[in-house]
Amino acid sequence: MATSTVSARDIPRTSAARAREVNEAEIRASLATMRALGAAEAEAWSRPTACKGWTVRDMVAHEVGQYEELPKPWLMISRIRHGRQAHPELGALDGHNASQVEERRGVPGPELAAEFARVAPRGTRSLRRMPGPVRKRMRLSLIFPEGKALPENSMDYLNSVLAARDTWMHRVDISDATGVDLVLDDHDREIVNQIVLDLALGWTGPPCLLELSGPAGGRHRLGSGPPAVVLRADAIAFARHLSGRPALGELVYEGDEDAAAALDAARVIF
Repeated sequence: MATSTVSARDIPRTSAARAREVNEAEIRASLATMRALGAAEAEAWSRPTACKGWTVRDMVAHEVGQYEELPKPWLMISRIRHGRQAHPELGALDGHNASQVEERRGVPGPELAAEFARVAPRGTRSLRRMPGPVRKRMRLSLIFPEGKALPENSMDYLNSVLAARDTWMHRVDISDATGVDLVLDDHDREIVNQIVLDLALGWTGPPCLLELSGPAGGRHRLGSGPPAVVLRADAIAFARHLSGRPALGELVYEGDEDAAAALDAARVIF
């Protein structure tokens, strides 16, 4: 049966109830990936990732720090201050992320995975327990100026979209770096759909058709009217590309060259 085409702007934003399912599913999937590394040779934790300067171990240290901070916002503030002092050349977010990694510089990978198992569920619970109206009103840009560039500058967006997306993209990174299987299920499709929605919300180019293959894929229309260009790609490869990473898969554009160039240049915040 043919897959129907959906207007990307009509993709519903992940609800609070669905966000709980997606966040919990992504934590389980990421933890399984980390535990698979724990049984591998130590060298796997030292492999470089798509994030410049980070090894697999560094990436997991960052993830531990992210979830650790959610119920303890003073840790986030402390790391922002440290990052500003230690890395004045970086913005608030990147300096903060560097501080997360540096704090756990000597912790072995399997121990970081065990920490992730403890702190990640607590972190998502703390977001979930925040009253919905408060989540919607609280601006991420009050902490990180970079939050102003988000489609929705709120803690609610962090809970519904960004927490799972960041963790998911790093699971993809770890799989790419180590060869651990990237296992995809229904929650991965939800994450990819939200990426496509955010692409659509910022899209000002001509109409396009996205034909994304794989378990997380689908057919999505950007803009209205006949498509000027059709993109055919694996959904994960397209997500990598939108994040600014190498796609590690073929992106095939068919149609108007200018429209293809505009789509190829598009990015989504991860």
